[in-house]
Amino acid sequence: MPQNPDAFTRLINALKILPNVGPKSAQRMAYQLLQHSRSGAQELAEALQHALKQVHHCTRCNTFCEGGLCDICADQNRDPRRLMIVHMPADVSGMEAANCHDGLYFVLMGQVNPAQGMDLSHIALDKLVERLQNSEVEEIIIATNFTAEGDATAYVLSELFKNLPYKVSRLARGIPLGGELEYVDAGTLAQAVYERKMLKE
Repeated sequence: MPQNPDAFTRLINALKILPNVGPKSAQRMAYQLLQHSRSGAQELAEALQHALKQVHHCTRCNTFCEGGLCDICADQNRDPRRLMIVHMPADVSGMEAANCHDGLYFVLMGQVNPAQGMDLSHIALDKLVERLQNSEVEEIIIATNFTAEGDATAYVLSELFKNLPYKVSRLARGIPLGGELEYVDAGTLAQAVYERKMLKE
């Protein structure tokens, strides 16, 4: 019967869940936290516990927020007729920094990747359909990444909207091929929004 890992090993294993963190990086982080920054480690632990209790999904756009509605959905000055669909909350932050979209958002919280077994259950499709019911949305902007997964997700969405009464567009290819919105500069993001192409009028 395998023994439970000791506290240090458990910490390393926990740190490995972070993106792009392998065993060596996780080990260095663990040493840093315990040897040089115990007060920082305590603050990190408390902040994580607080976030787990307080942060939930916005009931309209599915991003992270502390109340029922995020600040963007609650903003009466946003244009409710234009809905931009993105993969993750970081993509919303990128678009807001580019200051090129005055409508609302919907966050899929994932993407489609058949090669890795990530099917439609990995995106919030049911929530999206529910969000669109009885809404004022006239145009949908598909703002998925220009990766194989982003293209697959965009295809699924365009098929979903094909026979529905929305104008449907996708970001122009100002985004570098293989690029992810989170890492694209604000000017390129703005250009991609302004030059988006219609998929359905």
